[in-house]
Amino acid sequence: MGISYTLENVLLGSSLLGVVAGVVGCFALLRRQSLLGDALAHAALPGVCLAFLLAGSKESLYLLAGAMATGIAGALFVLLVVRWTRVKEDAAIGIVLSVFFAVGIVLLTRIQRLPGGNQSGLDRYLFGQAATIVEEDLMVMAILGGAVLLVVALVYKELKLLCFDRAFGASLGFSMRGLEVLLTCLLVAVVVVGLQTVGVILMVAALITPAAAARQWTDRLGAMVLLAGVLGGASGAIGTILSATAPKLPPGPTIVLVSSAVLVASLLFAPRRGMLWAWLEERALRSRIRRENLLKDLYRVGERERAWDRFVPRPALMGLRGQGALEIERSAGHLVAAGLAERSGDALRLTAAGLAEAAQVVRKHRLWELYLARRLELPTDHVHRDAEAMEHALSEEAVDGIEELLGFPKEDPHGRLIPARRRP
Repeated sequence: MGISYTLENVLLGSSLLGVVAGVVGCFALLRRQSLLGDALAHAALPGVCLAFLLAGSKESLYLLAGAMATGIAGALFVLLVVRWTRVKEDAAIGIVLSVFFAVGIVLLTRIQRLPGGNQSGLDRYLFGQAATIVEEDLMVMAILGGAVLLVVALVYKELKLLCFDRAFGASLGFSMRGLEVLLTCLLVAVVVVGLQTVGVILMVAALITPAAAARQWTDRLGAMVLLAGVLGGASGAIGTILSATAPKLPPGPTIVLVSSAVLVASLLFAPRRGMLWAWLEERALRSRIRRENLLKDLYRVGERERAWDRFVPRPALMGLRGQGALEIERSAGHLVAAGLAERSGDALRLTAAGLAEAAQVVRKHRLWELYLARRLELPTDHVHRDAEAMEHALSEEAVDGIEELLGFPKEDPHGRLIPARRRP
């Protein structure tokens, strides 16, 4: 299937918007100014209406110039209110969003009552109408978008300081206030680029969604900015193609839905931050804790009976922690498979390797109990529960440090022998 002239323009415009919005949105997201883009988008609407009334023309250049003027005015209002009054930034953003948008709706209603006002097409700036993009619009978007990307590349290091260490940047002689104004102007430019494609209402999604998705995959700002640009551009292209293949499916909302789907996938499946991986890690941690607790219980039974070669029946193990048979069996299966325990019917006993592993778990528990009793001066009958939790989080290096700090003790606060450190 060939690409028509209109589809080509929409495809290029949507992809360009996605790249530019994704890049600049990263800095807004990291500075916790996600709603600022939304406020600036709403502030642009009265500018579009005023430009139409003053110029008497719906040429995109005039309308976008008006949008930029009131967008900058809204941004300056936020900055001035935050600096010179006691009004917080979120409240200032809310004021700009509601007041400017209300003015825009009033002006839009007034225009539609004028002769020929219904044919002005200004309502497309509310929800976007990417299908109306022509070559001249695309040229304006390319110039603005290219300028935004060039500025970001030139002041990337300074913007990084603004996001992560404002005080250090100021100590180097950079004007943090000036950089803040510059970033706000970049946001205004992105809003102007995207008004015709996704509109006032959905502009914040184009700004923030690709950046939020990229944040799930990396901890490095450079990689995040590049990935956000790629995700934004791909979402714009895919959303445009989907809207072209389905009848009466508007491109703007479709682009936002595609980028939202990318965000949901990132929240679920991104390594380290994804909800799925977090659930798997939490499940693995719970399983490890249950195995270590069973090792420790087998050790304590053998220690109490002074016999490590006896099998401990499952009912006895169930009574130690109030666990069910299924939970004990699941943990026992892991220990047997790892060669740390062996079974006889429903009874278990530690192997030589299991005894050595269990001794290290007990060592962590008893050293931490002693640390709490000596250093924090907690009563000895209050330290067991805390030690039960910490023993699974302490590394071997941390345990060695605690042992050295306590003077290499031999007994815990209850007079029980602390197992020796495992030799490498």
